[in-house]
Amino acid sequence: MRAISWNVNSLRTRFERVAAVINRHQPDLLCLQETKVTDEDFPHDAIEELGYIAEVHGQKTYNGVALISRDELEDVRIGFDGDPCPEQARVISGVCQGVRFINIYVVNGKEIGTDKYELKMKWLTALREWISSEFNNDEPLVILGDFNIVPEERDAHDPDKWRHIHFSPEEVAQLDALRDWGTTDLFRLHNDDDHVFSWWDYRRQAFRFDHGLRIDLAMGTQRAAKICSFASLDRDERRKGDFEAKPSDHIPLILDFS
Repeated sequence: MRAISWNVNSLRTRFERVAAVINRHQPDLLCLQETKVTDEDFPHDAIEELGYIAEVHGQKTYNGVALISRDELEDVRIGFDGDPCPEQARVISGVCQGVRFINIYVVNGKEIGTDKYELKMKWLTALREWISSEFNNDEPLVILGDFNIVPEERDAHDPDKWRHIHFSPEEVAQLDALRDWGTTDLFRLHNDDDHVFSWWDYRRQAFRFDHGLRIDLAMGTQRAAKICSFASLDRDERRKGDFEAKPSDHIPLILDFS
């Protein structure tokens, strides 16, 4: 089974690129974040033409998550109990081939000391409480998506630049708490290189100079980690290529399960 997580930064803007990623990688499950489209306007017909079906949790202009799969998913859940901002479409989950995938788009947080940062901490705490109450850490479960958190110093081109947001001690502590519950960083099971990134700012030629962050993560339980046979980031997707739309500022995270 192949699963892909990708913040597309507007599905309608980048649908051609999404179709190309599907054709190139042939995933069984594609987990999208920042679709920025309502459920009513989601391109279900175009997805079906690619041989897939979609479960969606959308919102106009902002946020939005989707699960695009070859076969119908089991036990699809929209949002989560205890969400401090339920009006924001940030979580969708379902079971694909026996593995539960929780697709998340974490609150950005803006900067330490702001209301948005406090909301990020509340949201992450509430998400962990829901996960620990609803699921067991001895089942095959993967929490994946745009975490908006840098796990380690080696995951940022300039860690000190990001200690005000994305790499603050409080944010890293939230990720550590998820590890303590019983998950591991699946990408790091198969990649030990420093400075491997999943996001680059559009400004200041960040991609050209490789000034990026690794904030797109997949945290898996022990049973999920045991069957995770491959993990990679599709850096080619950040290049312009032959597409009308420019790339997303994020690239796909690819995971294989045997």
